[in-house]
Amino acid sequence: MMDNFLAVAQQVAILFVLIGTGAALRKLKVIPEHAIEGLVNLLILVVTPCLIIDVFQRPFDPSMLKGLLLAFAVAALGHVVVIAIASALVRHPDANVVRPLRMAAVFSNAGFMGLPLEQALLGERGVFYGVVYIVVFNLFMWSWGVRIMENGKSKKESFLLSHSVVNPGTVGIACGLPFFFLSVKLPAVVGVPVHEIATLNTPVAMIVIGYYLMGAKLARVVKMACVYVATTVRLLVYPLLMIAVLYPFRHALDRNMMLAVVIAASAPVAAMVSMFAAKFGRDVDVSVAVVSGSTLLSILTMPVVIAFAMSVL
Repeated sequence: MMDNFLAVAQQVAILFVLIGTGAALRKLKVIPEHAIEGLVNLLILVVTPCLIIDVFQRPFDPSMLKGLLLAFAVAALGHVVVIAIASALVRHPDANVVRPLRMAAVFSNAGFMGLPLEQALLGERGVFYGVVYIVVFNLFMWSWGVRIMENGKSKKESFLLSHSVVNPGTVGIACGLPFFFLSVKLPAVVGVPVHEIATLNTPVAMIVIGYYLMGAKLARVVKMACVYVATTVRLLVYPLLMIAVLYPFRHALDRNMMLAVVIAASAPVAAMVSMFAAKFGRDVDVSVAVVSGSTLLSILTMPVVIAFAMSVL
């Protein structure tokens, strides 16, 4: 297990060096905040679909199709279970606080933090399964996530429910799957730009996270117990539960698929939680604090959880 821990810790450390770069850029005022907002849109709307399409540029393999379907089922079941856990454990009298915290317990930074680790530790096969988790993430984020954040607010945002079906994750997989099924690739004049855009995911995402970390206001929320509960569910309870569920089937399932799902589940709180908090008028300071705090803590928890998963699965 120690070898696995050191391998994962090295990859996490690389990501945090990139995060530190983003923090330094904010400290030195090299990049204005509106530019970072543009980078977030670039990542969500352009890089994510290109990454998914690029992953599916491979010959059809029946075993990988089976793994893809199983990854979807495991990720969907996992989201249902962690929603129930978050609803039961994360409590606060102020709806503006508790709603983003319940989202924080459920939704991981599977794209920005999970995919780079899956790429480094598992290669393209791991990323293949990792993008399925992102599709499930989007389905739940734009359905349950919208509902819980919107509840008690104006219904003018209800149109967002349509995004549970049409979003960057589902668009990417809808465009990419036909290439996988037909065992064909994009022509180089298109495929190479798609691949180059896909490679932006890790460095740009880490810089964005670092930029927001440097601006986080943690002092107000350090005494709020519900923040610690949500963070514990996100970083430890959910991924360890995922490992426990997969363990009895470890000899029957694709190991890369199992590890990809666990890596995605062990990532810190999704940055989208803060974006939703701002959009729906919830407590933005609390949401930013839990995103930032969980990201910092993940440098300790992710190597332990992932190394444990690599040892037992």
